[in-house]
Amino acid sequence: MITHLILIPAYNAGKHLPELVRRVKEAVRNSDVLIINDGSTDNSADILKNLDVISLTNSPNQGKGYTLQRGFEFAIKNGYDYVVTIDADLQHLPEEIPRFFESKIKADIYIGTRNLKSPDMPLLRRLTNYLTSIIISIFSGRRIRDTQSGYRMLSVESLKSMNINSTQYDFESEQLFQAGALNMTIGEIPISTVYANSLSYINPLLDTLRFIKLIWRRIWL
Repeated sequence: MITHLILIPAYNAGKHLPELVRRVKEAVRNSDVLIINDGSTDNSADILKNLDVISLTNSPNQGKGYTLQRGFEFAIKNGYDYVVTIDADLQHLPEEIPRFFESKIKADIYIGTRNLKSPDMPLLRRLTNYLTSIIISIFSGRRIRDTQSGYRMLSVESLKSMNINSTQYDFESEQLFQAGALNMTIGEIPISTVYANSLSYINPLLDTLRFIKLIWRRIWL
C-alpha cells in the first residue's frame, strides 16, 4: 500500500490548527499528519498537545525551508512513499488533497496550481508569481505555471536525490531548480485560489534578494 505523510510547517498558526487538522483527517483518513512548529510565539505549542498528530518543534524559529527539510528527513527515515506539503493558514484547501492521490499524471513532484488570473489573488502576488514562474521555468527546463505554490506532493525517492541549501522561502524555488537538473518529472494539479487576508511572513526585500542570489548561483555554478 502506498503511504503518504501530510507535512504542515507552522509558524504562529495556532488559531488555524484545530480546524486544519480536522479537515485534513476528514479528507484523507489513512495518512499520517506531521506538524512542525517553527518556533512559534503564539499558543501553537499548547494547541498541538491536544491534537491527534505527530508534532516536532524548532527552537528558535528556523525558517520554512529548514522546517520542510526536517519533515522530508522524517519521511525518508520512516519509510513513507510520498509527502504532501500544505500551508497552515488554510489558504490550501485540505479537501483537495485527494486530487493529488488520484492524479493520472505520473510525476516525481506534483504542484498544486492556482488560477493566477483569479481576482481573488492580490495583484502584487499575481505579478511576482508570474515573473518568478517564468524565471524558474527557464532555469529548471520545465514549464511551471505556479512556482510559488507550497501545496505539493513529492515522492520520497525524489527527495533522497536532492541536496537543498536554502532554509527560507527560497527553498521551494531551489527544489524546482534541482528537479530540473536531475531530470525529474513535474505534474500540475488544479487547486483553488484562496486569499482570506492571511498574514504573510514573506519579507519582500530579504526574500527577493535570496531569490536573486539563488538565480545567480544557478547561472554560475
